[in-house]
Amino acid sequence: MDTVRFGIVGVGNMGTGHIKKFFEGKIQNAVVTAVCDVKQERLDAIREVCGDNVEYFLDYHDLLKCDAVDVVMIATPHYLHPVIGIEAFEAGKHVLSEKPIGVYTKKVEELMEAARKSGKVFGVMYNQRTNPAYQMMRQIVQSGELGSLKRCVWIITDWYRTQAYYNSGGWRATWEGEGGGVLLNQCPHNLDLWQWIFGMPNRIRAFCSFGKYHDIEVDDDVTAYAEYPNGATGVFITSTAESPGTNRLEITGSKGKLVYEANVLTYTKLEEDERVYCFETTDSFKKVPSTTETITFEGRGTGHVGIFQNFTNHLLNGEPLLAPGYEGINGLSISNAMMLSTWTNNFVDLPNDGTEFLSYLEDKIKNSTLKKEDVAGGVSNLDGTY
Repeated sequence: MDTVRFGIVGVGNMGTGHIKKFFEGKIQNAVVTAVCDVKQERLDAIREVCGDNVEYFLDYHDLLKCDAVDVVMIATPHYLHPVIGIEAFEAGKHVLSEKPIGVYTKKVEELMEAARKSGKVFGVMYNQRTNPAYQMMRQIVQSGELGSLKRCVWIITDWYRTQAYYNSGGWRATWEGEGGGVLLNQCPHNLDLWQWIFGMPNRIRAFCSFGKYHDIEVDDDVTAYAEYPNGATGVFITSTAESPGTNRLEITGSKGKLVYEANVLTYTKLEEDERVYCFETTDSFKKVPSTTETITFEGRGTGHVGIFQNFTNHLLNGEPLLAPGYEGINGLSISNAMMLSTWTNNFVDLPNDGTEFLSYLEDKIKNSTLKKEDVAGGVSNLDGTY
């Protein structure tokens, strides 16, 4: 193989954007050979970009049978991500899925098992992992340079969305169509980066507000507290109703602090480990001597193109995957735990088998009072089938 052939399932905003990147020549040694969407008008529109040398399908099952496809890229409503992924693996295709990897972890576990059985490559579109600032923060934390981790605070409230946004699609902002709100739609990247850099918490206590600032039934404002096995703690705050909002990630360890905001990384290094200094100094108030450096970044990484290129390079020459699909369940586990903690008014331990969360989600769908046309965007039940 010298060229990787992609089949794109879903030609909404994300799918269309992905296809255009291929036809603009931004991904090397890769081509789009097939496109699928349940709406003929979308296929007609994307034909203006792709031309007649691409195969077009209204049913993804037909695309999965296409011999001209090596990789299935899934860019559909959330519930369909694991459903199509499982069938794609069973059809012998590699899979690259948009985020989130699914709505609930029990289905994603089925997806991961299908991936393992197939032996095919599995990736997830965590394009924020290409951001050099997050990569540097991860390297510093993972290397131990920051010392024993103490706290991680992420205020990510610049995901502003108006009511018009939520009205723009029948599947948006509903339990049946989307399966969640800010945590499942806007924040999967942040939740992934949180655990990718700082590690997975062992329990969560969260306070999610549903339709607090919008006419929706899902979450649009969240404050969560996390605990980690080594005693560290975390706070995660997000909202789609704050303008201008804030995006500030702060990580504290016994040897220093990292702060990333407005594409500037501030790194404060302590001259001595605080845990040692605390008990050895004779001074009652003096802080640990430190130096601070400021690191600026010209860009925010290669984004979607970077993930496509990395996935392609992995297939062609074994380049390590930046965003393995198996890691997609981590951020989703945190999101599910935040929801479940709110619904049960209690802490939720991680890992969690997801049974209780799924039961609550099924109840939310059953008792939904928000009626929108084409709620599920072609999805008719919780498993995401047509």
